[in-house]
Amino acid sequence: MNYKVIEEKDRVILEGVEDFELQHILECGQCFRWYREADDSYTLVAHNRILNIAKQNDQILFNHTNIEDFYGIWKAYFDLDRDYRGIKKVLCENDPVMERAIEKGHGIRILKQDEWETLISFIISSNRGIPLIKKSIEELSEKYGQFIGIYGNRKHYAFPQPEALLNRTIEEIQLCRTGYRAKYIVDAAAIVGERQMDIYAIHNLDTDMARRNLLRINGVGPKVADCILLFSMGKFDAFPIDVWVKRVMEYFYLQEDMPLKTIQDYGQKRFGKYAGFAQQYLFYYARELGIGK
Repeated sequence: MNYKVIEEKDRVILEGVEDFELQHILECGQCFRWYREADDSYTLVAHNRILNIAKQNDQILFNHTNIEDFYGIWKAYFDLDRDYRGIKKVLCENDPVMERAIEKGHGIRILKQDEWETLISFIISSNRGIPLIKKSIEELSEKYGQFIGIYGNRKHYAFPQPEALLNRTIEEIQLCRTGYRAKYIVDAAAIVGERQMDIYAIHNLDTDMARRNLLRINGVGPKVADCILLFSMGKFDAFPIDVWVKRVMEYFYLQEDMPLKTIQDYGQKRFGKYAGFAQQYLFYYARELGIGK
């Protein structure tokens, strides 16, 4: 894509990136390990790195990083080389609802997150709000993850590897405020840590087969599976249905009280290979406007 990369000490600056708003990207429910700082920058932990990122006018400032990590991690993580303008154009065609949704969340980009971390994060997310999800993930990381540094007067820890959670008891995992989800985390750690499933190879399967594999894991239902597919495996035709997306789909596109599977099938058929992008715009739109509350 046509943007300029400027290397400075402990910083990389981008100029000319379109369709990029930090609040839209990080506060749209696709990731949980971020802090919004007093200066409206965001500090996040991903791929065993600490990054502070800010937007000033037409510049995006990647702080506490270097050019190698920018090209090796952050360029793909923030999906910087995708033509979001073209995707928006396709989604908006003959669809005024999507046009309004995109206008509201115009700066969303779908992140490329670690598959294992995304699996556990969305198991933890079941029936919870974002503040509680973030707290549980941070406590799990502090207890079982590797210390990776101090930034912004905070100690930061990498997300724990499957082996670090292997053979932990349900009671131990519950101490990280995971509630009933602790047993699912223990089960997932056993499946991935003992190599019963290669979580990093699932993306090689087609979307339907990848979904079937994820659904074999206790605590992973259709919505969680599709979040993992979309936010870590590049399956952009996945269409996760949570309460907000269900409400907005019923409000604008379908009659009320439709089965989740019907809504998912409709979304995938209507939006096709861009269903995941459509889902994110609709989720952000519904939540911002309180549609269906």
